[in-house]
Amino acid sequence: MSGMVEGKVVVITGAGSGIGKAFALGFAAQGAKVVVNDLGRDSDGHSAAEQVVAQIRNQGGEAVASTDSVSQWDSAQHIVQAALDNFGRIDCVVNNAGIVRDRFFFKMSLEEWQAVMDVHLNGSFYVARAAACYFKEQNSGAYIHMTSTSGLIGNPGQANYSAAKMAVVGLSKSIALDMARYNVRSNCIAPWAWTAMTASVPTDTPEAAARMEKLKTMEPAKIAPLAVYLASDAGGGVSGQIFGVRANEIYLFSQSRVIRSVHRSDGWTPQSIAEHAIPAMQNSFYDNIPSPQLTTWDPL
Repeated sequence: MSGMVEGKVVVITGAGSGIGKAFALGFAAQGAKVVVNDLGRDSDGHSAAEQVVAQIRNQGGEAVASTDSVSQWDSAQHIVQAALDNFGRIDCVVNNAGIVRDRFFFKMSLEEWQAVMDVHLNGSFYVARAAACYFKEQNSGAYIHMTSTSGLIGNPGQANYSAAKMAVVGLSKSIALDMARYNVRSNCIAPWAWTAMTASVPTDTPEAAARMEKLKTMEPAKIAPLAVYLASDAGGGVSGQIFGVRANEIYLFSQSRVIRSVHRSDGWTPQSIAEHAIPAMQNSFYDNIPSPQLTTWDPL
């Protein structure tokens, strides 16, 4: 029986562990040829990407390793070139590579800001852009980008990560609009899962510790089926959307739209805004709360 992405070639960044590894195994199990990209090495110096490739091959799949960085333009080109050199084409890019440098905004350093932006935002652009000309030429292709509720909703101590992940949504939306005429789609997934990256998030309050315990029940493998679907021909009509996966739940997130409007024929002054505009709209304001407070039920 053929898999849902049989014969397709997919590049997955950050695929040496966690969610990315689950994606690589999931795509390979459904017939895709996989470029496993990751910089990581284990304590003995062995390449994480090579180990995932070996696992895929042992299970009868096709895969090659890439250890180039997503955070530089030239090295991102090499990641995409690995797909072309080894498999002759590219059908999907999964922008999954990520790091965290958590710190409260008022203490965050330039280095902590830049490092996260370089991997999440710049890396997503570089790898996506490297594949764009091939997608355009073959009149097909799929992008899947990892976003986060830290950006969509907010989370304390993650200004760099939150900003990057919200920016990735804007990038995905622009790709979806710009490349629709070439039958190329672009979507985002906000994942909930216990990984080495989430394990590094500080748990300095009882509430944060309880949240981490819930995350431990959410397996990275639960997220892979949605990514495979979005890359498949069956997902060809889905673009510009933001999904979430939390254990056995799949979410569709809302997107920014105008929800209230006020008008004054003679224009506004700061005083009339204070007296009329804000009171008229205030009932529609969103509470300034972090993302965990909006998913308070246990994973299903």
